[in-house]
Amino acid sequence: MTSWLDAVMPHLVAAPIVLPLAAAAVMLVLGQRWRAASALVDVAASVAGLAVAVALLVWVDRGGEGGAIAVYLPANWPVPYGIALVVDRLAALMLVLANLLGVTAVLYATARWHRAGVHFHPLFQLQLMGLNGAFLTADLFNLFVFFEVMLAASYGLLLHGSGTARVRAGMHYVAINLAASAVFLIGVAMLYGVTGTLNLADMAQKLAAVPAADRGLLHAGLAILAIAFLTKAAMWPLGFWLAPAYAAASAPAAALFAVMTKVGVYAVLRCSMLFFGADGAIDPLGSGLLVAGGCVTLAVGAFAMLAAQRLARMAGACVAVSSGTLIAALGFGLPSLTAGALFYLTSSTLALAALYLLVELGERVHDVDTDQPEPEVHHAALPFALEAIELPQGVNLDDEERALVGRVLPTTVVFLGLAYLACALVIAGLPPLSGFLAKFAMLSAALDPDGVPNALRSPPSTSAWLFVALVIAAGLLATIALARTGMRQFWTARERPEPRLRVVECVAVALPLTACVALAIGAEPALRYARDAARALHRPAPYIEAVLGAQPVRLEAGRGATR
Repeated sequence: MTSWLDAVMPHLVAAPIVLPLAAAAVMLVLGQRWRAASALVDVAASVAGLAVAVALLVWVDRGGEGGAIAVYLPANWPVPYGIALVVDRLAALMLVLANLLGVTAVLYATARWHRAGVHFHPLFQLQLMGLNGAFLTADLFNLFVFFEVMLAASYGLLLHGSGTARVRAGMHYVAINLAASAVFLIGVAMLYGVTGTLNLADMAQKLAAVPAADRGLLHAGLAILAIAFLTKAAMWPLGFWLAPAYAAASAPAAALFAVMTKVGVYAVLRCSMLFFGADGAIDPLGSGLLVAGGCVTLAVGAFAMLAAQRLARMAGACVAVSSGTLIAALGFGLPSLTAGALFYLTSSTLALAALYLLVELGERVHDVDTDQPEPEVHHAALPFALEAIELPQGVNLDDEERALVGRVLPTTVVFLGLAYLACALVIAGLPPLSGFLAKFAMLSAALDPDGVPNALRSPPSTSAWLFVALVIAAGLLATIALARTGMRQFWTARERPEPRLRVVECVAVALPLTACVALAIGAEPALRYARDAARALHRPAPYIEAVLGAQPVRLEAGRGATR
């Protein structure tokens, strides 16, 4: 059984790319006349992609602390000349996260949003293909290619539904990302000129051998590449495009976009650990800039949450807070802090996706109307009626002098309120959900970097204290902002009928929140997985050896493929 899995799983690495590409082709053939069939294909492909991602995660986790690493050579060319797809613990985690959000968003879209424009389903699958490819590729240029596939699809999804706000925000979004892509390509070209390779593992080996005369060009290429990644990760001041673009997008598109900034974070983490992360020692200059930039992004995002008057804008500020926290945490270069950051990445991204779905549902609560005339109120008879009714002492009254106790809340309002409360708990980092556990893991690691008893531990650095203070302060500001907006959005009294929600919309909102609850209940195995993934990242030698040691399949005449 084990040998069969070992033979099959490396070939399954290509499935997260091939599956959405094939689904998009089928849906393009179906066209707009068969929209229902396209929706069915989209949902089936998304669920199948999630199943493949989960299978890969389980497989890579079976290899103990080091984990199994699967390498697939699509063109059957030897490394470093051919394309290589690699799945390790980090890649598998990101695949599961992206495809879980894909299932969430497509389920929500099938209720109504997929009919707001053309080609929603093919664009959606192409977006998933770009995300999956970015997490799997072990080649710097192909990382650029998958970035472009992901962004090209996101341009169409952002404009889906049309409208002036989407067009305006879409123009800014497209311009910024095209500029970042150009910068990305320049950085790739400079690194290729210095090292002579584009394979990440091969480049990691060759960086130490770069001559002193080319070191300046090497550093410039790395800096340009970092700017491109951090722009996509929305680090301040490069992330000014995020809030208006995500606020203008349709609800399912915005939910999937919640993971897009994490692609930039993933690229920073993957490249920095491969290039400078041996034995846990990250480049000191780069680490200082990441910590400073992440802390500033965290602070700016927290104040933006407090200043936001609309839930959609506040959700964009929450994304900035999440990105800033991750960038700063990764900049410390501590395996224990990286583990907490990976747990936080998963938890916060799930909550943010659910929050973007609730934005549209919350607006539906406010916008709902009724054709029934409002009942007339005879103010002259009101005092007499109040005198005739004897209410128990201590009963609270609303603005219309009616007793609040005993009044039944609409089911959909209760669901939306509880879902919003769960999102707020995770985003603000309050117990008992996974956001609290993630922040606790990060702060514990920042204050105790050595993981030893008090008598032996080294004191936390100033930057560590600053990070801890900002995370706690951001949680406080997030609590205030989310509570204020939630009361205004879901719990203020209003004479409106109960909003209509479809079952599939409720399932879509509940899916990522259920995953957050599962992370809280299964925190120990989840944190164990994150710790193992972080240790493997900080000791990249097995990853490099697995990629460079991959051999193409030899084809002999009259015989099957052999290794």
